[in-house]
Amino acid sequence: MGGCNCGNLAQELTRLTKDQIHAYAMERYGDWNEQVADYCPTSRMPMDMLISEMLHAGLSLEDLKNLEKLSDRRVLARFPLEKRFLKHNLRDDVVAYLNEWAVLLEEELLGRIRLPELQAVSEKPEPVY
Repeated sequence: MGGCNCGNLAQELTRLTKDQIHAYAMERYGDWNEQVADYCPTSRMPMDMLISEMLHAGLSLEDLKNLEKLSDRRVLARFPLEKRFLKHNLRDDVVAYLNEWAVLLEEELLGRIRLPELQAVSEKPEPVY
């Protein structure tokens, strides 16, 4: 639980160790998908508090489920058809997925940015009296 896809991201976001994350997860049953499905923001269970930290970092519960299995259809659709069958436990596949997800998020963010319209400046300014 501490060294898988979500576990590695949790290490980076929370500064917890692989062993600490694993110990938190063992207080309840299941893998990341089951832990996320049973997430309760008010439970005070260590795993729920860890998931809350990840959500505060900007992830969604769906992001966590998708990351663990490399299954976000929006991300996978960006790969050529023959490259869409990623294995969640292969480092190169995880890195490719994360890179493509980052590009997708950046494109979505840039698509939401609206800059103000600029007025053209006349070549000759009007004299001020």
